[in-house]
Amino acid sequence: MYSKFISIILSFVLLFNLTFPVFAQVEKAQVSTPKYPDYARMYVGEDKFEGFNRKMFNLNSRLNKYIARPVHILWASIMPQYGMDRIQSAYNNIEYPKRLASCLLQKDGEGVKNETIRFLTNSTIGLGGLFDPASKLLKVKPTTENMEQALCKCKMKSGSYMVMPVLNACTPRSLCGRAIEAALDPSVYLATPITALVKFGLMVNRTSYMQPLAQMLESTYADPYDIQKKLYGIENYIKNANLDRQNLLETEAKLVEEDEPSALAEEITAQTETPADESGEITGAAADIDELEIIQKPELTPDILLEDFKPQSPIVDSMRTALFDNPEIDKSIWNELSIWNRSFAKRIKTSSVAIVPERDEYKFRYILQKDKNAPLIILYPSIGEGYNTHHSTVFAKMFFDEGYSIVMLGSHFHWEFVRSMPEGYCPGIPSQDADNIKLVTHKILDKLENKYECKFDEKIIIGTSFGALSSLFVAEKESKNNTLGITKYIAISPPVELVYAVEQLDKNSDELDNNSPEVKHKTAVTAAKILQITKMKENNPDMNISALPFTEQEGKLITTFLLRQKLSDLIFTIENIAKGQKTDIYEAINNMSYRDYVEKYLLNGSSLENMRYETSLYSLADYLVNNDNYRIYHSPDDFFATEGQIKRLKTLAGKHLVCVSNGSHLGFLYRKEFQEALKADVLGKI
Repeated sequence: MYSKFISIILSFVLLFNLTFPVFAQVEKAQVSTPKYPDYARMYVGEDKFEGFNRKMFNLNSRLNKYIARPVHILWASIMPQYGMDRIQSAYNNIEYPKRLASCLLQKDGEGVKNETIRFLTNSTIGLGGLFDPASKLLKVKPTTENMEQALCKCKMKSGSYMVMPVLNACTPRSLCGRAIEAALDPSVYLATPITALVKFGLMVNRTSYMQPLAQMLESTYADPYDIQKKLYGIENYIKNANLDRQNLLETEAKLVEEDEPSALAEEITAQTETPADESGEITGAAADIDELEIIQKPELTPDILLEDFKPQSPIVDSMRTALFDNPEIDKSIWNELSIWNRSFAKRIKTSSVAIVPERDEYKFRYILQKDKNAPLIILYPSIGEGYNTHHSTVFAKMFFDEGYSIVMLGSHFHWEFVRSMPEGYCPGIPSQDADNIKLVTHKILDKLENKYECKFDEKIIIGTSFGALSSLFVAEKESKNNTLGITKYIAISPPVELVYAVEQLDKNSDELDNNSPEVKHKTAVTAAKILQITKMKENNPDMNISALPFTEQEGKLITTFLLRQKLSDLIFTIENIAKGQKTDIYEAINNMSYRDYVEKYLLNGSSLENMRYETSLYSLADYLVNNDNYRIYHSPDDFFATEGQIKRLKTLAGKHLVCVSNGSHLGFLYRKEFQEALKADVLGKI
């Protein structure tokens, strides 16, 4: 039945081709080269059928949500994760014919040999493929060869990107490949009820592994259709270029008492404009502050020394934030879809509060101790992160084990926050944003205290990066009008000067050769490295990674891709674009820098130089000098701040600024030394 369905779809595509020759090399329309890479167009070409594709994508999303996902939940609640993995292993084993045929068509003798060895070994010693002794005993690793790769090797053009019912993202070439693979499936020719039932079970088991990705796309991105195009295109490029079969990682082994500055505060807060150059020196109206004897900047002696930290470059070091993990948060014998899964991550509840009438309710997550009056930690994540960010879950586990209840918010620079605010709201002015963040936090606390009839007497806010900046602006407002009752604020790697941090984002993007024909391959190689190191970490969670296998340019590729995606989601939401219709908004987005965002949506007649001071931590000088309820963690090699800026912050914050020896921007989160200091700080031991 499945092969017949594929054949029908393929016939439709071939008939469609008579009118629109998508297999042919179609002459491309003349389009201007965007300032920043358009990854969707780069990897899948022009989206000729975008209107139709978006409608099909929305249809598939609804089919998945209301039909496929309930079936997957039922299956995952019957079969434990170990059983699902064994079935999937057996399914992969019986797909040997398609991989063999692909290798033969590509004249890949090494692939033919490896696939045959794996099939014979796993079919015998591995009990029909239930286990994988070929990997563990013979060190012959699995591959993901398919017939589309063979067709690509035979110089067949991919054709236009399409979204088909049920099949989702595809191209005419990939559909041809699937049709050939269906013909290579021996069970196609055994049309019995038992065979059909087995095939259905195998299909349900296999497709259930796709649910986490589908849920991630739905909950994380403002335009899931666009990000799916990017991910599909990059994945296809990696496979068709055989990057997934290359060892892109160099070696696994390698991977593996203060002065009182109150007078200074009075001088700084008296200034109206404090622009800064890249050295961190304030220029303009406040430049003469440096002449004050009290302004002498302290040395940034590390308060937390990271032993054996092997620095690479600031931007690559910051990527070590991805190593901040805790395998215990997902630990369960059941799949994450299962109703029986009681892992820590699954015990975290999701709720929402109404902020503005007729706007979306704002979602948040929380997990409370049995004693509902237990102390509470409120998490403000990094720029553009949602309420379900992985880092927040890791922090939640860390402090839940210490007896704290947890509330997890999303960044106010995230599209969901914007949808809950009054129409026309554009985030980016910390002082104004802090009012909205306070309101949201207050409503969440009220809802939880009323629902559980409790009172959170001790409340601590922990923010990272942009969320750390927000937490300090909230702290300053709370010091004047205490409505939340926060007892302590902890800011980890806040940008000292937000405008400078924005300029660094754009600088990193501009330094990349975005219009080079090589950027497509370099991006795919970088993505393939991420996949390989992720898989390595999954296979060995206890592996101690001492360095990352990325060059500085690759670090910039990854960082700018992620941060520009967050900007893209935000603009898509601000401009109120309908998801189901064709849009040209990405032409504007791919030519817009973060500074362009500031000038278009935030300045409103004000000057950038005024904003430079108003959005910096210097504007909080009076609070930083005269209050004792906060802590700031920073590293002197943070690429979003200069050493001069951090020294100036040290002069204001004094003992409240904790200097971490290495790690750049959040790249020290995973280190035990930092985590122990943070726990001691939260628990009031320092």
